[in-house]
Amino acid sequence: MNYPLVVFVSTFVVLWLSALAGDAIRSRFLPFKEEDRDDLSVVIGAVLTLLGLLIGFTFSMAVTRYDQRKNYEEAEANSIGTEYVRADLLPAQDALRVRELLKRYLDQRVLFYATRDPSELAKVNSDTADLQNQLWAVVRSAASVQPTPVLALAVSGMNDVLNSQGYTQAAWWNRIPTAAWALMIVIAICCNMLLGYGARRTERRLSTILPLAVALSFLLISDIDSPRGGTIRVVPQNLISLSHSLGAP
Repeated sequence: MNYPLVVFVSTFVVLWLSALAGDAIRSRFLPFKEEDRDDLSVVIGAVLTLLGLLIGFTFSMAVTRYDQRKNYEEAEANSIGTEYVRADLLPAQDALRVRELLKRYLDQRVLFYATRDPSELAKVNSDTADLQNQLWAVVRSAASVQPTPVLALAVSGMNDVLNSQGYTQAAWWNRIPTAAWALMIVIAICCNMLLGYGARRTERRLSTILPLAVALSFLLISDIDSPRGGTIRVVPQNLISLSHSLGAP
């Protein structure tokens, strides 16, 4: 669900139409008997409880994934900053080259969090992979010439830099499963149809309240779960702060 506003509008319309469909079913095909209202109220209460549990569980999943993306952004900044310092362990020429590449790499990581354009994102990923290869080539060549425990620290730090990017990418791919969205939508449609079916004439004006409340819940969940499409996004504060401290352009 990469477009939260689309989720909100489409969900509200579908659920509102579901309530109207329930009212139409009662009016035209299956008349409602007042003596059955208590039984219907029990069913509606149970289904609404189930919907509330599903929304709460899915919201928790979205928040957990959002926190994971924030934690990995912090881990990336720490690993890059640590390797920038450990570059002193390399020969002077290699250390200069690593620091230059790390500054460029840091710029690409900031762009990864900031961009929403798919074509720009593809370029960022391509440039990031190219810089990773160059960084690894520098430390590998230095370690192969002089394989000492001191240089091993620089190699280990570079390995952390590369791994942290992979963990970040995996966290951004880790989204709420489509099956969970489908189940919530189906249960929400059932709730609104049942409410429309059992609504009295004086209650019909309230038929938009539940669709609106559920649609707003879906909007919030979709916004948090969407790394690029929503307004609640991970700001790379740690990476930006590190870039300023290193004097990266």
